[in-house]
Amino acid sequence: MALTVGFDLDMTLIDSRPGIRATYEKLSAETGVAIDAALAVTRLGPPLEEELAYWFPAGRVPEMADRYRAMYPEYAIHGTPALPGAAEAIAAVHARGGRAIVVTAKYQPNAKLHLDRLGLRPDALIGSLWAEEKATALREHGATVYVGDHIGDVRGAAAAGAHSVAVATGPYDAAALTEAGAGTVLPDLTHFPGWLDGYGATD
Repeated sequence: MALTVGFDLDMTLIDSRPGIRATYEKLSAETGVAIDAALAVTRLGPPLEEELAYWFPAGRVPEMADRYRAMYPEYAIHGTPALPGAAEAIAAVHARGGRAIVVTAKYQPNAKLHLDRLGLRPDALIGSLWAEEKATALREHGATVYVGDHIGDVRGAAAAGAHSVAVATGPYDAAALTEAGAGTVLPDLTHFPGWLDGYGATD
């Protein structure tokens, strides 16, 4: 069976903090509601609605989520870089004849804009899935490895029966990711091709 590796997006493949911060700042200016954008970008991972609930009454959250997603392409795409090793990690999967998929909590059309702009070419993109919900897509695509930066990604991998590879490029350090149950913890994606070579030797 061909290797399939899933990747998270925010703070795994891309550093989305500058663009997300800019979008929150614009939303704050437009609505007149104070949003601590600097704080918001320290806790990326969960669905957008969870963050918006800190700043807006519950009844306004769906409306604000729609507005944020509509604003996002203008303010977030251009200023978002790939994280070191992102392209090489996907290429390493393809070099082994495998498939690389992206499974993210981000709204899928906006996630695609990031991937297209940065020239990252996964074989499939599935959006709007968080934590254990990611297992649905991982199982559907036969992923045996899932790479992410958040303890929610570790949980998603576990729910799918996939090996969790955690990268310490997001809100959690290596110790926290290990404690959460990650099977492998790497400093960043630049270490992933070497790890994959070793994994291939033993799988």
